[in-house]
Amino acid sequence: MLTKPTFILLGGGLASATAASTLRAEGFDGRVIIVGDETHVPYSRPPLSKDVLRGEKSPERTWLRPPAWYESKDIELQLGVRAVAVDPRAHTVELADGTRLAYDKLLVATGGVPRTLDIPGADLPEVFFLRTLDDSLALREHLTPGAPLVVIGAGFIGAEVAASARKLGCQVTMLEIAAIPLGRALGPKIGQIYAEVHRERGVALHTGVGVERIEGDGHVRRVVTTDGRVHEAAVVVIGVGLLPCLDLARRSGFTTGNGIIVDEYCQTSADDVFAAGDIAHHPNHFLSRSIRVEHWQNAQHQGKAAARNMLGQRKAFREVPWVWSDQYEHNLQVVGLPDPSDRLVVRGDAATRNFSAFFLRDGRVTAALAVNRPDDIRVARLMIQHGTAAAEAQLADVDAALGELVVAFATVERAC
Repeated sequence: MLTKPTFILLGGGLASATAASTLRAEGFDGRVIIVGDETHVPYSRPPLSKDVLRGEKSPERTWLRPPAWYESKDIELQLGVRAVAVDPRAHTVELADGTRLAYDKLLVATGGVPRTLDIPGADLPEVFFLRTLDDSLALREHLTPGAPLVVIGAGFIGAEVAASARKLGCQVTMLEIAAIPLGRALGPKIGQIYAEVHRERGVALHTGVGVERIEGDGHVRRVVTTDGRVHEAAVVVIGVGLLPCLDLARRSGFTTGNGIIVDEYCQTSADDVFAAGDIAHHPNHFLSRSIRVEHWQNAQHQGKAAARNMLGQRKAFREVPWVWSDQYEHNLQVVGLPDPSDRLVVRGDAATRNFSAFFLRDGRVTAALAVNRPDDIRVARLMIQHGTAAAEAQLADVDAALGELVVAFATVERAC
């Protein structure tokens, strides 16, 4: 009797869950195993800094699938255990409890871990990082009305935590080492608007400062910044970025850089080993460079692509990166990878927080950002995919239909 193949998916997040679902949808009837170091079934991470943190969504409502679904699809969940090494020659995975699992194909989707700060007081019990469901639930217990919270880092995670905490009535201080939040990524004009949104909502945002130490008497009491200021705190959240989990990859001999290096088919340097999600450093067809994307859509779509390529379908993963962030009543979306050195064209009214900004290079859209204008982002994504040429006046004119630019360009492209 022939033994059915075994596909192992390392990481209990969205990329693995999507890959497992795709394998079954594509007719794979072999053994599928998801290995994850958390005890929860795979869940969605975006609500952790928003709905879950504010107590508006229960943990069960973050589940990507209920536990019974995995059983119905004959997908094995080995949770609460970490994979520590892969032997690509033997096609085996070693788990932290000593178990060895044999695989025919392997997906590494172990994501990343929060960057830490090497400062005194960072180990106090009320200092949090926000990456897991348990992190969010534990932090939520400290966000009571009037509680002084210091958020270190004004990136998307830090800003979303600050917005949620303000809604809960906390006194929020946000510290950012850059002169303008997200200025390096989005440019000074957009970064300044972003800063003003938080200041208008009562966040004490301090920029251009680092953190010297966190002080306390066994519990957090204050944060001291490099400019000598002292900020009262009962709880601290550190949100200064994410590092890909590369210990296993390096120990296993995979080629790494800013993540695990993969080709357009999600294939790593090892035979029969693939990678997807936050950990995968992959070539992007539309941007003509390799990137690593830490967001929901990338994890979902790359997990699907990886699964199909594990089945031998040889389907390239090609996608324009897209991220979003909800803060207060504002929805911020970014498509492409903005370069502040590109030409910036604003459409709409930035003062009323209803605008989009297009980044142009050589007359073509390379990226776009929108606040409360999701339709503009959908069109901008098509522009980037098609390499659409657009006049600045057309992009800036709110009465001009953006979609017509894409249709017109595609028509000309077909005619050529």
